[in-house]
Amino acid sequence: QVQLVESGGELVEPGGSLRLSCVTSGFPFRGYHMSWHRQTPGSERELVATISPLGGNTTYSDSVKGRFIISRDNNKNTMYLQMNSLKPDDTAVYYCRLRLPNRIYWGQGTQVTVSS
Repeated sequence: QVQLVESGGELVEPGGSLRLSCVTSGFPFRGYHMSWHRQTPGSERELVATISPLGGNTTYSDSVKGRFIISRDNNKNTMYLQMNSLKPDDTAVYYCRLRLPNRIYWGQGTQVTVSS
């Protein structure tokens, strides 16, 4: 079965960096677009970044453009989100997402807290 497992979230000071990972299994990872999303309490889940199957095309939300980098290692079935120059507004639970033709899969999320 499809599994998405995020990790790497923690408490970090403003201006700091973190790298999130999303380890996947149960589907042909290299064949699909993947994306990172985030959510804060009381808000809808927000798209952060997307990446094409071979990693050649990426997109970012305006709020993270220039600070975050999405990447993937198709040999490891893993997607990453390098987060730099973190701000308190980046505090959220971060999720990775797989969209198949008939179903969307989410990981369990990893908490990122940016605070001094």
